[in-house]
Amino acid sequence: MQFIPYLNFDGNCAEAFAFYAKVLGGTIVYQGTFGEMPPQPGMPPLPESARGRVMHVHLQAGAQSLMGSDAMPAMPGQGSGACAGGYQKPQGLWVSIQVETPAEGRRVFDALAEGGQVAMSFAETFFSSGFGMAVDRFGTPWMINVQAPA
Repeated sequence: MQFIPYLNFDGNCAEAFAFYAKVLGGTIVYQGTFGEMPPQPGMPPLPESARGRVMHVHLQAGAQSLMGSDAMPAMPGQGSGACAGGYQKPQGLWVSIQVETPAEGRRVFDALAEGGQVAMSFAETFFSSGFGMAVDRFGTPWMINVQAPA
């Protein structure tokens, strides 16, 4: 079994994942837009404003994956909730990254925190030689933690 974080964005998913690939040293192995999807029976017409949005992206960094998409724009008459379209900010979660050294933790934390909001500065704690929390400029909440030696 594997758990893969799946992130949502409001039209800037491609920019966010290009940034994450650079920071995390990964490769985007797939990226497709809503406009590239083949038509499906019973699917409502795609609004022009959604065509360039990312339908799905998969970033591979070593043995780890990160996936995401842009939310569909809110569409009148489509009900409520995530399936109705319209971006909703992440709540109640943090994406945790485990790194091997404080230097690597500092590098990743500083990159993700730039232009975002620091919730807890990266520093040594009673449980780690380096830990910090930040919400990046795209709205994704991250925790960076230096793994304790085994």
